[in-house]
Amino acid sequence: MRTREVKWLAHSQILVVAAAGLGFRSDASNSSLCCLAPPPYIYLLYLLMPPHPSGDDPASKRPFLTPHALLPSSQVLGNLEQTIVPTFGNLESQHNFRTPETAEFNGKSDALYFNDGQRRIDFVLVYEDERRKETNKKGSNVKQRRKRQAYESNLICDGLKLEATRSVVDDKLVFVKVHAPWEVLCTYAEIMHIKLPLKPNDLKTRSSAFGNFNWFTKFFQVDENIIKPEQEFFTAPFEKNRMNDFYIQDRDTFFNPATRSRIVYFILSRVSYEVKDNVKKFGINRLVNSGIYKAAFPLHDCHFSWPSQDVSCPNERYLLYREWAHPRSFYKKQPLDLIRKYYGEKIGIYFAWLGYYTKMLLLAAVVGVACFLYGYINQDNCTWSKEVCDPRIGGEIIMCPQCDKGCPFWRLNITCESSKKLCIFDSFGTLVFAVFMGIWVTLFLEFWKRRQAELEYEWDTVELQQEEQPRPEYEARCTHVVINEITQEEERIPFTAFGKCIRMTVCASAVLFWVLLIIASVIGIIVYRLSVFIVFYAKLPKASNTTDPIQKYLTPQTATTITASIISFIIIVILNMMYEKVAIMITNFELPRTQTDYENSLTMKMFLFQFVNYYSSCFYIAFFKGKFVGYPGDPVYWLGKYRNEECDPGGCLFELTTQLTIIMGGKSIWNNILEVVFPWVMNICRLYFTASSTEKKTPRWEQDYHLQLMGKLGLFYEYLEMIIQFGFVTLFVASFPLAPLLALVNNILEIRVDAWKMTTQYRRMVPEKAQDIGAWQPIMQGIAILAVVTNAMIIAFTSDMIPRLVYYWSFSVPPYGNHTDYTMKGYINNTLSIFNTSDFTERSRENLDSDLGDHTTCRYRDFRYPPGHPQQYKHNIYYWHVIAAKLAFIIVMEHLIYSVKFFISYAIPDVSKSTKSKIKREKYLTQKLLHENHLKDMTKSFGVIAERMGEVIDNNLRPKVE
Repeated sequence: MRTREVKWLAHSQILVVAAAGLGFRSDASNSSLCCLAPPPYIYLLYLLMPPHPSGDDPASKRPFLTPHALLPSSQVLGNLEQTIVPTFGNLESQHNFRTPETAEFNGKSDALYFNDGQRRIDFVLVYEDERRKETNKKGSNVKQRRKRQAYESNLICDGLKLEATRSVVDDKLVFVKVHAPWEVLCTYAEIMHIKLPLKPNDLKTRSSAFGNFNWFTKFFQVDENIIKPEQEFFTAPFEKNRMNDFYIQDRDTFFNPATRSRIVYFILSRVSYEVKDNVKKFGINRLVNSGIYKAAFPLHDCHFSWPSQDVSCPNERYLLYREWAHPRSFYKKQPLDLIRKYYGEKIGIYFAWLGYYTKMLLLAAVVGVACFLYGYINQDNCTWSKEVCDPRIGGEIIMCPQCDKGCPFWRLNITCESSKKLCIFDSFGTLVFAVFMGIWVTLFLEFWKRRQAELEYEWDTVELQQEEQPRPEYEARCTHVVINEITQEEERIPFTAFGKCIRMTVCASAVLFWVLLIIASVIGIIVYRLSVFIVFYAKLPKASNTTDPIQKYLTPQTATTITASIISFIIIVILNMMYEKVAIMITNFELPRTQTDYENSLTMKMFLFQFVNYYSSCFYIAFFKGKFVGYPGDPVYWLGKYRNEECDPGGCLFELTTQLTIIMGGKSIWNNILEVVFPWVMNICRLYFTASSTEKKTPRWEQDYHLQLMGKLGLFYEYLEMIIQFGFVTLFVASFPLAPLLALVNNILEIRVDAWKMTTQYRRMVPEKAQDIGAWQPIMQGIAILAVVTNAMIIAFTSDMIPRLVYYWSFSVPPYGNHTDYTMKGYINNTLSIFNTSDFTERSRENLDSDLGDHTTCRYRDFRYPPGHPQQYKHNIYYWHVIAAKLAFIIVMEHLIYSVKFFISYAIPDVSKSTKSKIKREKYLTQKLLHENHLKDMTKSFGVIAERMGEVIDNNLRPKVE
């Protein structure tokens, strides 16, 4: 371009700025200038414009006729909605499609650019060439090809560059590589309110509190020579008219690959391909679901096992695998900044939360193991267990039958082994651990909020909610026009208030139906336990003086518990697979506005279902089993047929521990097998079917195509798995102190397994922004509040701790007891009531004949007066003392822990003082920088305008003077 033309363009741009300051705007739809100021200004500014160097004054070169690349963002969105191909009435009549460039594979397997080596590949679309398909549906193939051609033509019209390359392995596949030029990136960065660097951050970082232990913590850190720390910047939402204010050193690196892919996906999700009956069809997701495209994904930057040969490749995938996903790096801290840079903030915040949760579990696991060891060491001092195992005490106590048919009398000492194990978990250490976990969960949630606020600042997501765009599916259904109460302007919504109520009612009914279905399955498990208990009583031997491990450990109660737990776990897995699809259908029917709203709605539905599904059996054992059984002369029946279950003489705590171990352990093992084996086997199978061409060198896009698809809800299931585990760790931890240890081991593996599968087995996910962990945060807070109640009730009603304390302090000494000192001796005899066998109902009399001889009395677990007492079989004074002590314990424990929790929540602010200062400082410096630059530009522009106006006036007055 000649010097005179450059000067002319410079003057033109200055006048554009002046026009904007005076109230002008350009209107690309009719290529004219819309003026908000008095008309004489137009002519004045037009006179100030120098003539074109060529002598003519074409319309396309006038300063106010802005080219497409510099259109305002609002007009670009409008153009994006209008850039569509007409209705497919007659497919043969459609023509003038703009087609992608075609290119052959150049042999560079790690290439991330078009064949020209200049344009970076930001996205890849894959389709199967209909002309080479082996199918007879010719008409359908033609329609699909036309829709795809229209879609690609609209992408090109919107500014994207496309290059098509046929597959090296399968010639039916075609890969369309998508590149977003600089102008398109700038335009949509402004539309999407993407924050980009203004200047390097010069704020000093506060030194770590563990600075004196650098020699120790360095062992767990990632080597900074391998993964260099990210440079920090002050950022602001991008604006094209302030482009000079941003830190643009290199246009090729100003937008990182994750941001480029996000922008391109935003365009792909909104470009239309057909309008039929005034209904617009658009978006790459619909095209993929309908089979027009096989896949759509951004590229990994290299192979995970070795670095790329291209010197311009950052090899971030290779670094992530080596320093994060590889099993040998399990002890190292996660490179969160690199994870965020490569996969986006949404995945980054998940791994940050999972890592922080795992780190906090370390403290809980240490305390839990200490409490377990305390119970294990002191089990030999468990007096009541010794009495159960003593042949002269437990061996002489004849227990009443626990069912009506097939259940004989039995001796108490056959429960000797289970009572020994119960001493480990039902100890004073359990109480201490339950109180500790109530405080631990509060500390975890409060400190995570602070850590989350730090990440929001570091990752520029503080004001993310203001930036989020509506979902394409929501925009497509916005047909109703209403008046906005705030702006008093018209806006479109997908349905009326009545329609919204109808949708919410239908969705709530569907969720309620599935919750009731789970409760029905739990009732089915209870009926199974009641019926199979009779069979085990008839089949299993009951001798207590044998060394046979089956006779020694596998009692009818234990066999019933184990089999019921396994069946319950299988039902849980089956119902999960069914409900996942139902929950997605319900949420799609609700039509949430943004992706965050969509995920939060789905999260609440899924967690409500999973809560009932996973925890219902545990709640039954902890709070219902053995609580409403009556007594042998007047038992309580389920459905009028099945006699209610009773607990072991030591209570149902050990049974609850067994249930937790099976469900929690089985869930962890099953999930890890699925996460590792399933994608690995699928990828092996895909490679096997393409083994005939393995000797050929394949490009990066084809290698990624053969990986597994993560899916939009892939991360949702990872969160769900961890939150369910969080519930097991907190809600029922009073019965299983080793739960945090199992969770810790599982999470150490989970982090690396998730990292391994994302890095090696799955295609690269579309990077997404996320400010926090979403609806999972209030869910965890709800679990933390409920956990205090459940653990207090487990200690009070499920364990035997309160009855033992009442006996020790009140009923072992006068006036109720016969011992001179406080002791636990006689506890078993005191807590088992006596029943006269002649008082059995007709339904139970057939059990009177047994191999233990004829007995006139038997014992049962309850606190009732003996036969012959004026109030026989009524609750005695010991029962009321125990009830009062249990209620008092629950009230005291709840109030104590809640008080500590609320004090901790108040004392620990959600955002640290240093983070608040950093946010305020950045806002101040950003506004100052933008304001100063704006003033400089305006001063310079008006100075040039004034100078130009003076020249024009001089030129106009000079001829008159002459």
